[in-house]
Amino acid sequence: MPLLGFGVYQNYTAKASVLEAFKAGYRHVDSAQVYRNEAAVGEAVKESGIDRHELFITSKCVSQNHGYETTLKGVDQSLVKFGFDYIDLFLIHDPMSGTEKRLATYKALLECQKAGKIRSVGVSNYGVKHLEEIKNAGLELPTVNQIELHPLCQQKPIVNYCRENSIIVQAYCPIIRGKMDHPAIQAVSRKHGRDPAQVLLRWSLQNEFVPLPKSATPSRIESNAQLYDFALDAEDMAKLDALDEGDTGAISWNPVNHL
Repeated sequence: MPLLGFGVYQNYTAKASVLEAFKAGYRHVDSAQVYRNEAAVGEAVKESGIDRHELFITSKCVSQNHGYETTLKGVDQSLVKFGFDYIDLFLIHDPMSGTEKRLATYKALLECQKAGKIRSVGVSNYGVKHLEEIKNAGLELPTVNQIELHPLCQQKPIVNYCRENSIIVQAYCPIIRGKMDHPAIQAVSRKHGRDPAQVLLRWSLQNEFVPLPKSATPSRIESNAQLYDFALDAEDMAKLDALDEGDTGAISWNPVNHL
């Protein structure tokens, strides 16, 4: 899995944006059934001419579609929309369907993995309780947990649990949806002569997260990928680490504490 992904949530020009992302060097695209752009992503993959095996594509099933049979059907529908033989990573989009449906959905995804329809099974917006639920059911833990993650919302209990259990942490909203005017972020940005989004994405990478920035603007798509010719030092990291506001720092739905 490439360490930098390209998000397409609420991207209504997804095909064009994904093609721009491929030009900028991205090889990891994060979609979802509820985004309604799986077909557009698939079209971009086909039009790009890039070998499918060089790309890492994710989709997700939202709670309204949870359940064993609906998940099996949904994965097949996603494969058709993408025009793929397999999906690299498939996530349970959120934990809001309750224990029974969460576990049924997870078991269905494991079946799809065995059938070769998906390569890896993961979750999104899962808290420690939801991950423990999987373990207590005697099932293998997910490979990925995708959560809202940036200096203002660091979700330390979940992150620590994932690290202890070898679960990769993907970070959505890594550039705080453009709300980057905090003085500490601006100070680090000025110090390195980089824009605030690049600083936030670099913070994410240096914390060993997999950030998923999104943009429909070609110049932003390109600049968000220019992260490998500078590094934040310990002072920079400490300054950004100190910004954590816990749950109140979340800017998205962040349903990690849902029962």
